[in-house]
Amino acid sequence: MKDTLDDILVIELGTVLTAPLAGMMLADMGARVIKVEHPEGGDPFRRHAGTLYSPHFVAYNRNKESIQLNLQTEAGKADLAKLIARADVLLDNYRSGVMPRLGFDDARLKALNPRLIQCSITGFGASGPYRDRPCYDAVAVALSGIAAQMVDPAQPSLKGPSLSDNITGMYAAYGILSALHARGRHGQGAKVEVNMLEASIAFSPEGFAQYTRLGMVPNPLSRVAVSQSYAFRSKDGRLVSVHLSSVEKFWQGFVQAIGRADLLDDARFQTPPARAKHYEELAGEVAETFASRDQAYWCERLQANDVPHAPVNSAPQVMEDAQVRHLETFYEVRHPEQGAMTAIHRPVRINGQRGPSDKAAPTLGEHTETIRREFGLS
Repeated sequence: MKDTLDDILVIELGTVLTAPLAGMMLADMGARVIKVEHPEGGDPFRRHAGTLYSPHFVAYNRNKESIQLNLQTEAGKADLAKLIARADVLLDNYRSGVMPRLGFDDARLKALNPRLIQCSITGFGASGPYRDRPCYDAVAVALSGIAAQMVDPAQPSLKGPSLSDNITGMYAAYGILSALHARGRHGQGAKVEVNMLEASIAFSPEGFAQYTRLGMVPNPLSRVAVSQSYAFRSKDGRLVSVHLSSVEKFWQGFVQAIGRADLLDDARFQTPPARAKHYEELAGEVAETFASRDQAYWCERLQANDVPHAPVNSAPQVMEDAQVRHLETFYEVRHPEQGAMTAIHRPVRINGQRGPSDKAAPTLGEHTETIRREFGLS
């Protein structure tokens, strides 16, 4: 069970993030993923640090092989056709219409390989008024309504990791696995289509349910107020995150932990709906208390009272966290040219096993000659 997809061959025509993430998820489960890259520079994510092996590329391309093919030439297209003929999955995140222009429309792909699972990732779908627009993470985050729940209109600024990109890649992997399962029953290939707009909408259904059922338009405080989620700055400048939910024992434990039993008698805070309604007032009251002691003190007090909480960790603090170290989430891999580097294990265990995630991201064209010989390419 360590290599649940070890009989699956994936050809990835992926750049930047969505398709590479989906391909990496399949590779982490044991699939063989051959990444097809243009000879001049390859995946644009390679160049983000001024080299052809940037941290951005490394993060989304472990456990893959790389072959250089120029799909603008007839020889390159012929080689791709040979790879497709033997593949289980073809994965791309080109703009809608690019694959047909390259000579690989649905009919051609089916003729080349009737069992092929083709997964096409686009920004907005294969049809509609936005079909030909370029799409990146910030575009999909904004258009899908996610940004409206994260950005303060008074001080607008997009922050944090790529959301729509990662979300879409995960939905693509989910669709591919579903199609592979169905193929195992009836033997036929399928076309899986995923777009960043719909994937992002599907990832945040709560706000739309609130609007359609209650007429509430979600804003950046809507979810955190209802869930009673807070971030407080302690005396030493470090942050503590608290999530009280609607469970009364957590509220009781919280006020005991911070020595503010007086809040129990305040009419504004006596019920979960009241605390949600007066969220900002409660946050202001408690912020003064947290500013009186260091982070370590508050984490100890919250833990003693069984309150859901955590320090707000930076990347190095995450890597040194006791639970993360126990789980052995991070590990070292070694590339023959690039040397040792830190990698992240797949976050899924099957029968207690993670699988052999031990191959560093490939250098550009690293496996070109090996793959050429194996598949009889030009």
